[in-house]
Amino acid sequence: MDFDYTDKVKGLQARVQQFMEEHIYPAEALYEEQLQQNRWDTPPVMEELKKKAKAAELWNLFLPESEHGAGLTNLEYAPLAEIMGRSLIASEVFNCSAPDTGNMEVLARYGSEEHKAQWLTPLLNGEIRSAFAMTEPKVASSDATNIETSILRDGDDYVINGHKFYISGASNKHCKILIVMGKTDADNPDRHRQQSMILVPMDTPGVEVVRPMQVLGFDDAPEGHAEIKFNNVRVPASNILLGEGRGFEIAQGRLGPGRIHHCMRLIGLAQRALEAMAKRASEREVFGRAMARHGGVREVLAKSHCEIEQARLLTLKAAERMDKVGNKGAKDLIAMIKIVAPQMACNVLDRAIQIHGAAGLGQDFFLARGYSYARVIRLADGPDEVHMMQLGRGIAAAYSQ
Repeated sequence: MDFDYTDKVKGLQARVQQFMEEHIYPAEALYEEQLQQNRWDTPPVMEELKKKAKAAELWNLFLPESEHGAGLTNLEYAPLAEIMGRSLIASEVFNCSAPDTGNMEVLARYGSEEHKAQWLTPLLNGEIRSAFAMTEPKVASSDATNIETSILRDGDDYVINGHKFYISGASNKHCKILIVMGKTDADNPDRHRQQSMILVPMDTPGVEVVRPMQVLGFDDAPEGHAEIKFNNVRVPASNILLGEGRGFEIAQGRLGPGRIHHCMRLIGLAQRALEAMAKRASEREVFGRAMARHGGVREVLAKSHCEIEQARLLTLKAAERMDKVGNKGAKDLIAMIKIVAPQMACNVLDRAIQIHGAAGLGQDFFLARGYSYARVIRLADGPDEVHMMQLGRGIAAAYSQ
């Protein structure tokens, strides 16, 4: 494996890093200030940053399968996503934020020409936002075959009834389209053919946004994580993606890249936390000397550095494998990095909070919000336990011959 980056990627790294330093880091405080004025609207500074990113041709870097993307491989995109991950607002600036990235990939791969014209194009342009509605409060959604939302054919329409929650992005006033997963054939003996995915515009009658859910006390505005009820929601039959019973097929195509993108971003976030921790330890004195001179603090810094580098290398290996053999062929490595990177980020951020003392818990640093994000990813796109179960099952089978 050769993880040396090409001149093309090195150039993009330098450009993204420079953009972060010149525009994004200085805007973080203003973003939070503007957000307090309207929790569920995109702060004006974000729109200004998006225009600058477009003008700098740093836009849709994640998407290789569209003329609107940068044509980067997963391995090429990884270091760029890592840089973006250093700031909780950066990915959106470059139109590379979840859940829009996954939804754009779904529409690019599986959508009809009409779907692409109506929804993919404005998403690629950053004009609207989107959400992916799968998780439900009444069933253990880590086993997606449990999902109960019904999608039933009625003439030229489908009628949707169900209850979803933690639907990331759906609280934002600019969220215009949902990709909803539910059952079109609940009695199919093949449990993985019961599910389908369908496009539901947010303004469709019967779509009820009940409330924003909190994550460790944060509302994660302006995207949020909405609780939504679907009450006899009627959409055209043409809104179905690929056809009935193809929901799991689409989900696997969507979640592979989404999982590794989160891991890439978390490595950047953990790296920034390590740098903040080292700076704080050098500047603060305890018991008559700088914190960084205490052996225990040095051990924390060293351990964090090792863990970040391990996760970075495993992520690059998974990205390379995805490029060579596809998402399915790389599923074990994707599972491994999805297990490793979020836990690593939680560990590093927790140590950084501890080094910062009470200040690490507050709004003056990114650490508390960053820890919340890292902890979410231990559940999002499949909890640790599911990935370990599937990975362990494969390992057992491989060595039981």
